[in-house]
Amino acid sequence: MPPARILYAGTPEFAVPALSALIDSPHAVVAVYTQPDRPAGRGRRLEPSPVKRRALAAALPVCQPASLKDAAAQAELAAWDADLLVVAAYGLILPQPVLDTPRCGCVNIHASLLPRWRGAAPIQRALLAGDAETGISIMRMEAGLDTGPVYRVAPLAIDPADTAGSLTARLADLGAEALMAALPGILDGSAAAAPQDDAAATYARKVTKDEAAIDWRLSAAAIARAVRAFDPWPVAQTRLGDEVLRIWAAEALSPAEDQPGAPGCVLATGPAGIDVATGAGVLRITELQAPGKRRMAARDFLNARRVDGALLG
Repeated sequence: MPPARILYAGTPEFAVPALSALIDSPHAVVAVYTQPDRPAGRGRRLEPSPVKRRALAAALPVCQPASLKDAAAQAELAAWDADLLVVAAYGLILPQPVLDTPRCGCVNIHASLLPRWRGAAPIQRALLAGDAETGISIMRMEAGLDTGPVYRVAPLAIDPADTAGSLTARLADLGAEALMAALPGILDGSAAAAPQDDAAATYARKVTKDEAAIDWRLSAAAIARAVRAFDPWPVAQTRLGDEVLRIWAAEALSPAEDQPGAPGCVLATGPAGIDVATGAGVLRITELQAPGKRRMAARDFLNARRVDGALLG
């Protein structure tokens, strides 16, 4: 079949590898949709999204509507005369008129093995839950939230050291591979999409800053998972007196039979890190950041601070 006319919609770094794969393919990326530029950095200057930067580097037209709900935005999208709309972490709702516009419909690159973790934060929720595996689902979009039938799945084992940042990067590359493998069948109509089992669905709600505050009553294992899930944003944190410490890396130690100290109590410090009592087991903080300072190894933090016996939280 001839090369297809493809619209692409995405915003963060996760969506860049799939866009690059399409740019390098025989298909024509006729335009790229991404969210409006946002203030960033200390100067709060407007910054383009990673997807916009990649599109401009390839001299592609970029569209940045604040919404796709009004008739003018929908008419503009229809004027591109696309065969397919590919979506990856775009961040805007696609109303039914948009879903109905491309000849072959709309497909989404979703970062989980659907129906597990439908929603906005599947990578962080998989890490928080302690899942051993996640992956990519290439699904046909419909009005429901990630409820559409799935063309292709690509599993990926979660490494015990994975953070949300490292797992996102690996899934982004896998998403590009899965999309290109599924694309021929989607475009020629030969690919069959399997319905999801709604009864097995779980919901990955959006991550909030409030979740970053460590609850030391949780188990050491759960807190260690949270530290990984909230790296690079919003970053796990705890209070030390009037200061807020950001916790960048930590590990759960084997629980002691008679654990001294209340949850949040610093039990020991040393070159290996800062050992803190939790609701079950001991958490060793290995990398942290004090206010106004760079992130550093716990041993470097301890060169300037004594925290033995302190109560965190």
